[in-house]
Amino acid sequence: MGKVILVTGASSGIGLACANALQAKGHTVYGSSRDLKRIKSVSFKPIELDVTDDASVKAAIDKIIKAEGKIDVLVNNAGNGVTGPAYAMPVESAKKQFEVNFFGVIRVSSAVLPKMIEAGQGLVVNISSLAGLFGLPYQGMYSASKYAIEGYSQSLRMELRNTGVKVVVLNPGDFKTDFTQSREKVPFPIKHEKLEKEYNTAVASMEKDESVGANPEVIGKKLCEIVESSSPSPRYLIGAFGQTIAVTLKKVLPNGLFEKLMNDHYGIK
Repeated sequence: MGKVILVTGASSGIGLACANALQAKGHTVYGSSRDLKRIKSVSFKPIELDVTDDASVKAAIDKIIKAEGKIDVLVNNAGNGVTGPAYAMPVESAKKQFEVNFFGVIRVSSAVLPKMIEAGQGLVVNISSLAGLFGLPYQGMYSASKYAIEGYSQSLRMELRNTGVKVVVLNPGDFKTDFTQSREKVPFPIKHEKLEKEYNTAVASMEKDESVGANPEVIGKKLCEIVESSSPSPRYLIGAFGQTIAVTLKKVLPNGLFEKLMNDHYGIK
């Protein structure tokens, strides 16, 4: 039997792939965007929703509930990226990162979860990142926002243990999407030739990784499996082995060695 599913940030990339895959499986899928002009020629139901705006979130959730009577699955996917040096990050840039990636998750979840709890069933899938499990140089704010999702999701899972509502975290690595082009790059803020060179090298490395990443349809396929599972796992790592193995390496290697390996990958010698 098909489920009623809301996927945030469905205008492109991972969100679009997930919404398309779920719709193809026979579910009733609402894919959101803050600008509906960005969602074109799709089979799922587009819905306007800005995760940074309380009124927008409430209006979208009310509309779905009125039409369908419920939301069975919430996929918190909407996100953005801010790249810059953590040692001189403007607070406004950090706030912008968290407003979408973290507070947006809380805002939408808090609007959906009471109905799920009342129904005694439901599933929340929070799209985190491998960067939510280890820090990345010059992606400190992005990593921090995803780390926040990790803590929130674990607390939420414990609180909802006896309600019938499940909470899953999906940790993707690098995938080929327009996330690369839409990333906000904070201008290098200090006069330091070596650090500035490392910053530019690290940004170039992350963009290269993303440019050769897999098609996000892989994530859509995995999400379908999660949604249709009667007992999904709390966490799913998805991406190239060379990236997902870093989660294990962080656990077994000394901190200094792990950080050196990460720096080497991003060209920081």
